[in-house]
Amino acid sequence: MYHIIQTETLAPTITKLTVEAPLIARKRKAGNFVIVRPTPTGERIPLTIVDSDPDKGTIVIIVQAIGKTTHIITEMVEGEYLMDVVGPLGEPTPVSDFGTVVCIGGGVGTAVIYPIAKALKEAGNRVVSIIGARNRELVILEDEMAAVSDELIVTTDDGSHGKKGFVTDALQEVITGQGKPNAVYAIGPLPMMRAVANVTREPGIRTWVSLNPIMMDGTGMCGACRVTVGNEMKFACVDGPEFDAHEVNFDELIARNRTYAGPEQEAFSTWKNRTETTDCKHL
Repeated sequence: MYHIIQTETLAPTITKLTVEAPLIARKRKAGNFVIVRPTPTGERIPLTIVDSDPDKGTIVIIVQAIGKTTHIITEMVEGEYLMDVVGPLGEPTPVSDFGTVVCIGGGVGTAVIYPIAKALKEAGNRVVSIIGARNRELVILEDEMAAVSDELIVTTDDGSHGKKGFVTDALQEVITGQGKPNAVYAIGPLPMMRAVANVTREPGIRTWVSLNPIMMDGTGMCGACRVTVGNEMKFACVDGPEFDAHEVNFDELIARNRTYAGPEQEAFSTWKNRTETTDCKHL
């Protein structure tokens, strides 16, 4: 059982949780994730470790309520307990003193890019960060990203905050105005990461993306998280989650991620109807 120390609403449907997990807090590095099971009968889902405090023995996760399990987690409150938190899992982010790097976060992907930007800054890089969302109220961690960046660019689809447009528009402006960066890290929806890869492919900018395939055990045993990278099969949980963006078969990954869209929606609807009639939100 893992004690929830604090919860904070960052945006509609997006919640930040500080969880007591001392062993994970001591071992965690940028890019690592945990597998979380909120209740004894709940499913297990992967979530990036956004931050940690080894002295306090806590980790930070950020969750967007989309399906049944993520809704259950975001509705939990301080003092409650998550049933299981397993980690740290995955390979740490490849971090070095590259020179100038661009870190891109789309939507809740900003929560995943934050620890990477922080680690790259600590490694001596000049960090240009680009974060984007559909509108102002969905922009998260703006102050935190500014604190670990030499330059921060905010974009919104509707122009309600920062620059109007997409993160790829801002990336192209950086490349045109400042010259080619030495590396790009991009995390967000799959179509966004694919678009970033298309921008950086021709100029030959090394680009990493963090993949979010269907995942079950997180240890490479089940094979559910397989992805094709450079015409080879990889497991995102143990070989990643970060890969060379120019080698990822995004079309295949997008199709695979839609496999259980119907059952997931059915499970959410059943849970929602049950909670509305029984007031038992964690069932």
